[in-house]
Amino acid sequence: MASSNSSDSSASAEVPAPYGSGPGTAAAAPAAAPAPAPAERKPAKVRIHHLQQAKNDGTKFAMLTAYEQYTAEIFDAAGIEVLLVGDSASNNVFGNETSLPVTVDELLPLCRAVARTAKRALVVADLPFGSYEVSAEQAVAAGVRFLKEGLAHAVKIEGGKYYAPTVRAMVQAGIPVMAHIGFTPQSEHALGGYRVQGRGDDARRLIDDAVALADAGAFCVLMEMVPAETAAAVDAAVSVPTVGIGAGKATTGQVLVWQDMAGLRGGRMAKFVKQYADLRSTLLDAATAYGEDVRSGQFPGPEHSF
Repeated sequence: MASSNSSDSSASAEVPAPYGSGPGTAAAAPAAAPAPAPAERKPAKVRIHHLQQAKNDGTKFAMLTAYEQYTAEIFDAAGIEVLLVGDSASNNVFGNETSLPVTVDELLPLCRAVARTAKRALVVADLPFGSYEVSAEQAVAAGVRFLKEGLAHAVKIEGGKYYAPTVRAMVQAGIPVMAHIGFTPQSEHALGGYRVQGRGDDARRLIDDAVALADAGAFCVLMEMVPAETAAAVDAAVSVPTVGIGAGKATTGQVLVWQDMAGLRGGRMAKFVKQYADLRSTLLDAATAYGEDVRSGQFPGPEHSF
């Protein structure tokens, strides 16, 4: 069942905000060059119905985590469609061993920084552990904070069909929800560690979870550490787009933690990670060279002094 948040593919193009868009955001004069053909035109701002259109058309979209302005700016300029302010900030920003300790109050400033900076990407914020499990009312309250204070466009919650009523309540409150099934890091202790989910007969559970969450109004279903065959079955069972991380290539979108993708984090990488750069070595070399120049007196030189 399609998400209640999705729009019909025949919907007209987005129009300017009818109530104003804040200071300094007046529309620029139209360019002299002709507009591109509709088939080539990219949305000025990625919305959840654009992700649905990708699912309908059989095309793909990319998603990366971002936790501050510079990566948000760079990934937005690179055309990444979705930026996730993940609870993975717990590990990758705050230095915790797991995602469990991070709080709403810690994530909100990161979310604001990303949302203020990204001009085109859809910004999704994770609801951290402890912010939605107690009740649907708690989840709605947390979601409202991320949209009002964090300026996010949508939120993501972990869990299976048990959380369908929670998703429904959030969607009815006007909060777009991305569901997260398969391996759910916030439940790592209950799951017995980092373990692949949905093998063999357990595939049926994930399909049922995805269908229930989509029926409740989730606009997208993210699957983590799920066998490719199971992920393909889940994708076929729901009409909303799916996102994979360690879930094969049948999903509509793919997501990675940016520090893994760009080679900033050291240590052993998960099997599903592909590194597109070696920023750790680049920064190590740069910092080493800077330190040597300072200690030797080569920096600052005359050209760096007033």
